[in-house]
Amino acid sequence: MLKPGDKAPAFTLEDQNGRLVSLEDFAGRRVVVYFYSRDNTPGCTRQACSFRDSFAGFAARGIPVLGISRDPAKSHAAFAARHGLPFTLLSDPQRTAIEGFGVWQPKTLYGKTSMGVVRSSFVVGPDGAVQKVFPKASPDANAGQLLAWLEENP
Repeated sequence: MLKPGDKAPAFTLEDQNGRLVSLEDFAGRRVVVYFYSRDNTPGCTRQACSFRDSFAGFAARGIPVLGISRDPAKSHAAFAARHGLPFTLLSDPQRTAIEGFGVWQPKTLYGKTSMGVVRSSFVVGPDGAVQKVFPKASPDANAGQLLAWLEENP
């Protein structure tokens, strides 16, 4: 997993509206990038709704939020519409950003280990370097933790 100071990997992924979005599109400003497993699962839905409910705080700071999972853009569109998500969801079926940020890791559920996305979030700075990492992020607390960190580190 990337650490503060590491250069965030370049990526270009399709958003929920079928548009291509690159990390380079946000050069010169901070951006929050968060990774989650799947649309419409309990924890991922709570996390997305937490970002939705905190979105005004990110917008007031001019900080875009990008949510990334392996789900297709069509699934993201339905997920965003169903929950009123005002931020960008990106589809990464080839795991370009997922592996680039180091969040594709072994996960254990009911004693069985398999590879999957570890719920994590990153603040990428204006220079493209990672400023803050929240590994194994809590679905309910992550958005608030990010806003608190951004408040302390303007």
